[in-house]
Amino acid sequence: MLINHNKVVMPRNNQSLENSYNKTILVIESCKTENQLEGASRMVKNFKNLYGSVGYPRVLSYSLDRELKRKEL
Repeated sequence: MLINHNKVVMPRNNQSLENSYNKTILVIESCKTENQLEGASRMVKNFKNLYGSVGYPRVLSYSLDRELKRKEL
């Protein structure tokens, strides 16, 4: 896994993980209200629960938390 200009670049061996991560980031970035941000927070929690059971790079978790914190209104 590489980090390139604050973006996480994942190897191509887990397309589902990459798609879920990118969708979660897009949802966070699109939030305009507090309710939307709460929904994005639940989405991050679900992402961690789902991929935590199968194992995923911790940098993804930190990246999602950082993006959510940055977007707080």
